[in-house]
Amino acid sequence: MRIQWSIFLGIVFAFLIAIFAVINVDSVKVHYLFGTAQWPLVLVILGSVVTGAIIIGAVGFVKMYSLRLQNKRLEEELKQLRTRVGLPGKKPETDMEESSFQKTVPDSPDTPDSPAH
Repeated sequence: MRIQWSIFLGIVFAFLIAIFAVINVDSVKVHYLFGTAQWPLVLVILGSVVTGAIIIGAVGFVKMYSLRLQNKRLEEELKQLRTRVGLPGKKPETDMEESSFQKTVPDSPDTPDSPAH
């Protein structure tokens, strides 16, 4: 569901940028380090958005990659510590999920199955 909202918000954002860009079709002067040029404002806006998206994507990719490396390193360290202490390895996640959902609720005194006091 979270991914669907992200996609939806991305489409809405892209639509708003496209409307804003189409409204602004005037030609503008763009100053570079080595000169100037005339560009349609639509291209300047869309180029800025694409450049920003590439930069954000690259930063996110680097962050995700570094977190994966850190996670792998910490898992290896945990494995070494478990073997040093003599603890068994990681339990399968299915056992952990089942145990977290198996909660015992004490019988209330009103139920017929409860022993008489």
